[in-house]
Amino acid sequence: MNTRSIHADHKDLIHDIAYDYYGRRLATCSSDQSVKVWDIGEDNQWVCTASWKTHSGSVWKVTWAHPEFGQILATSSFDRTAIVWEEMIVDNNNGERNQSVWFKRHSFVDSRTSVTDVKFAPKHAGLLLATCSSDGIVRIYEAPDVMNVSQWSVQYEIVCNKACSSLTWNPSLSRLRSPMIAVGSDDTNNSGSKVLIYEYNENLRTWQRVEITHPINDSVHDIAFAPNVGRSYDLLGVATTKDVKILSIAPTPQEPVAQQMGQLAQQNDSNRYDIRIVASFEDHGSQVWRVSWNITGTILASSGDDGTVRLWKANYLENWKNVGVLKGDACIGLGMSNSTNSDSNSSSNVLNRHLK
Repeated sequence: MNTRSIHADHKDLIHDIAYDYYGRRLATCSSDQSVKVWDIGEDNQWVCTASWKTHSGSVWKVTWAHPEFGQILATSSFDRTAIVWEEMIVDNNNGERNQSVWFKRHSFVDSRTSVTDVKFAPKHAGLLLATCSSDGIVRIYEAPDVMNVSQWSVQYEIVCNKACSSLTWNPSLSRLRSPMIAVGSDDTNNSGSKVLIYEYNENLRTWQRVEITHPINDSVHDIAFAPNVGRSYDLLGVATTKDVKILSIAPTPQEPVAQQMGQLAQQNDSNRYDIRIVASFEDHGSQVWRVSWNITGTILASSGDDGTVRLWKANYLENWKNVGVLKGDACIGLGMSNSTNSDSNSSSNVLNRHLK
């Protein structure tokens, strides 16, 4: 596994990094109110190609849209706004190489409090953007014209009734599944589950909360749906103040009458899923800040205050175990001596392409 340090030159704490779809571009955001974009060259060295002030407060999150929509970034900030940025190539009249410039296309000002996370929807859902805020509201915006990212409108507001810290879209491509969003909360003044799951009801044209029978009561820093490659259920990784949790979300079998009624059966049914905690790990021994999946959704990576990145993988019995540890000094330890080369390659992919 190759590791490389990048001297980011941010003037304050870096809160988030995000790779683009192809893993060839990197964006970072910081409390210095700026965002930097990095491109990897033919010599495999990262070069900063853009740096600009984006907000009037700390920038919490940065995310890329699918390249089908262009080179587009979205950022969220303590200044109560989220902003969409688009890259344009500007011609230089002096004969020098053309320069890329990031233009502000739209600023979302609906939140009254800090906007803690921002995520583009999966490509097949269209150009949708979700934000969550400390005011406990998830807002979903849509760009009616994908060729014009200056125009956005609020499509839905989901009231979570507790401060939101993070959100994630379910990337499942199955047409049999409704769009789903999971939200994490770090609200210490509110009891109840700190993981909230919402499913879109096509008939009612609204987002409905899915009941979780085994609530997670620890504050959540990060949350991530796994890519679904052929599974009959979904996996959700959760980073809390003390551990890493993995949830399984499986549709419950429907009665024949409900099957005949089709989607009408879900109008008043919040128990359509069997949600279980299939794994819980306290190996970090500290707060866990980020979780991220590899491209096949088979390995979860987590990073914590202990200065390590830990990799988790299920065996053929669906028992989750630690399969590797990457320390801050780039030393690597394997949790399973019989890990295959393909597993190692997947682990490397998670670390090099997804970990914050």
